[in-house]
Order: sequence, then structure tokens, then C-alpha cells
Amino acid sequence: MEESANIQKSTYSAQERQLKTRMDQIQPTKTFYKIFILVSAGMFLDAIDVYLASGVSSYLLKTGWSNLKFNSIFLSVGFFGLFLGSVFAGLIGDFFGRKKAYQLNLLVFGSFTLIGAFAPNMYFLIGCRLIASIGLGTEIVTGFSMINEFAPIKSRGRWCALTSFIANCGAPITMLLCTLLIPRFSWRIMFVLSGAAALILWYFRRNLPESPRWSITHQKYQAAQTVITKLEAEMTDAGIAKAPLPNEQNAEQAAQDINAHFGRNLFVAIFAVSAAIVCQYTFTSWVPTLLVKQGINIVSSLGFTTVMMLGAPVGAFLGSQLVDRIGRKPTIVTAFIAAAALGMIYSHQNSAPMVMFIGFLLTSCFYILMASVVGVYVSELFTTKYRFRGSGIANGVSKLITVGMPLVVSWLLSVSNANMIFILISAFAIIAGLIVFFFGPETNNQILE
Repeated sequence: MEESANIQKSTYSAQERQLKTRMDQIQPTKTFYKIFILVSAGMFLDAIDVYLASGVSSYLLKTGWSNLKFNSIFLSVGFFGLFLGSVFAGLIGDFFGRKKAYQLNLLVFGSFTLIGAFAPNMYFLIGCRLIASIGLGTEIVTGFSMINEFAPIKSRGRWCALTSFIANCGAPITMLLCTLLIPRFSWRIMFVLSGAAALILWYFRRNLPESPRWSITHQKYQAAQTVITKLEAEMTDAGIAKAPLPNEQNAEQAAQDINAHFGRNLFVAIFAVSAAIVCQYTFTSWVPTLLVKQGINIVSSLGFTTVMMLGAPVGAFLGSQLVDRIGRKPTIVTAFIAAAALGMIYSHQNSAPMVMFIGFLLTSCFYILMASVVGVYVSELFTTKYRFRGSGIANGVSKLITVGMPLVVSWLLSVSNANMIFILISAFAIIAGLIVFFFGPETNNQILE
């Protein structure tokens, strides 16, 4: 009996190794491009919703439909929902499959956003916002991890970072839509468009395949075999050769390192993601106020902010090009250090051209980090078995910290000057850069299993 069990275990191990090797040699096919487009669209909706809340809340306040207290709750429950969604995504994605996670999240988000468009009062809208944000909170964990598990090893970073680039294009588009549509159709139109888009996207994503890497990890070999065979057939039809495998010994060492240091990698992921998101969010959210504190009038400050925000797509695109070419750690550490230096330089600028120029460079650094840390590195710090949970915890903690940052910034501005905000951002960035440099493994072109 024991001998039979050992033979079966050996057979499973051989089959598992064979399937993993075949998956590691897959190149982009039409199925992968479909996954990339539909996942990127979901990430785009994620970015739209974050900025939508800001545009809608200001209109609600202006028209008297809400007040400062309700607006604060409205924004806070959104971030709290994102935190819960990140954690739930880890549990659902790792235990029940990637497919269930990326099907459920858009259905919940789209349905409750659409229902929120017909809210009779702020109590109802806040409730819808909380549930919708839980659904949306799973998207960032699900999206990047899905691309990570289907993309070729050699170009995995570029595909994940390109997803981040597409997502970050949602910021200027959302602000433009809010400016054009809300005055004419009220705030409800934004909820209708966002909710309807999510449900349409859910319809097209319902037939996406399960991740073969997840299936292999959970010994669902037949399911993995079916998807891998389909991908290989698409490569054959398109005349695409299999990708060469990385150096086997180096790959094995990298995989063992990731498997053996879950706690260390979780620590690196939490601090790197939190620093990237908190620095970016604090600067972009408060820069008009900070500029006014530096003596620049509010009308000019909004124009300056618009110019500086052009650094978002530029930085995300640069990140997508650098992570595979020079590696994850060099890209991330350099961007953190550059952000820290530029933050201190920016705090001493008084001339309009330099404020915009340095601000543009600083924003670009933040979004290089968003692409390389949030989009690429975090998913690679964990094996398939723990990827959703590790990414979910790291992103969830960053959302909780983000909730408290407005209070910290308000307090600092009341007891000090705007320079303290930049000192805080720079300190965060320097510490995060040092943590990644000393404790973070290099995952570029590595097999992660």
C-alpha cells in the first residue's frame, strides 16, 4: 500500500515537472493577448474608480447633496473596501482558483456601482460604495498575478508593467470625463458608465481560462494539460517557437530562495508597495494645497498639477521598459532614491518652470515605482501557492496606511510647513529603497516555482 502511494506520488511529481516545463516555454499567443487586454481593461476600471470618487465627492458637496462628514465617510469606506477586497482576493484566488476571483470581483463591483447610481441618499450610496470597493479591491491583486502566471518568463516584467501603464492612463481620462459629464448629467452618470463597463467586461472575461500554474500547484493536472495544450497549438499555428528555459541551476536556486523566505519577502512586499502607493498618493492628492502653501495661487496650482500628472503615463511606460532590461531591483532602488532626492529638491523651488519640471520628474519616478513594484515585483516575490495571499496582504496594508495619510498630512501642515511633507515622502522612499536593496531577491528572468 505504501509502495503504491510512493509510486503515485512519484508519478505526480514527474507529471508536475513536465507541465511546469511546458508552461515555462510558452510564448505569447492569441489567448494570452486576450487575457492581457481584458485584464488591462479591468485595471483601467480600477484606476477610473479611484479618481471617480474624488470628482464625484466634490460635486456632491458643491450641490448640497452631501456634506464634509458624509464625504469623508464615502472616501474612507472606499479605501477600506479596497483593503478587504485585497485580502479576500488572496483567499479566493489561492484556495478556489484565479478564475473565481476575477469573475466574482467585476460582478460585485459592477452591480453595486450601478445600483449606487440610483441612490436616494448618502447612506445608501456609502453602503453601495463599500461593497463595490470590496469587489474592485480584488482586481489589482488578480490582474497583475494573472498576467504574471501567463506571461513568458523573459518578458514577464514588461507585460505586467504595460498593464500598469494602461491602468494609469485612467487618471487623466477620468478627470476629463468628470469635467465634461458631471455638470451636464449629474454625478450619477459616472456611476452608470463605470458600473455598466464593469458588467460588460465581466461578460467578456467569463470564458478566460484558469491559470495552469494554479492548477498544477493544486494537482489539477488534467485542467492544466488542457490549457497548456491549447496554448501550444496556438503557437504551432502561428509558427512561434518555444521559449528557451533560463539556466536550470540558477532558476532552481531562485525558486528555493523564494519558497524558503516567505516572511522576508512579505516584509519587502509590504514596505515597497506601501512606500510606492503612499508617496504617490500623498504627492498627487495634496500637491495643489502644497503649491498654495508655497505661495502659488489656486488657479495656477491646478494648471501646474495637470502638467505634472503627465509624468504618470511617462513613468509607467519607462518602468515597463526598464524592469526586464536592467532588472527589478536596479529599477526599483534607483527610482526610490531618485524620488527621495527630487522630493527634497522640489520643496525648495519657487519659480513656476522649475516647480512644474521637478514635479513632472518626481511624478514620473512615482509611476515607475507603481509599474515596477505594484505591477511586477510584488507578484514575483511569492510562489503560485501563496501569490494571491502575499500580494493581497501587501496591497491591503498599503490601503490601510493610505486611509490614515490625509490625517497625518493635515496635522503636519498645522504644526509645520509644506517642507515636512516632502521630508516624510523622501524618508519613506529612502527606507523602502534600502529594504529592497538589502533584503529583496532579484526575480528578473527567474522561474518562481
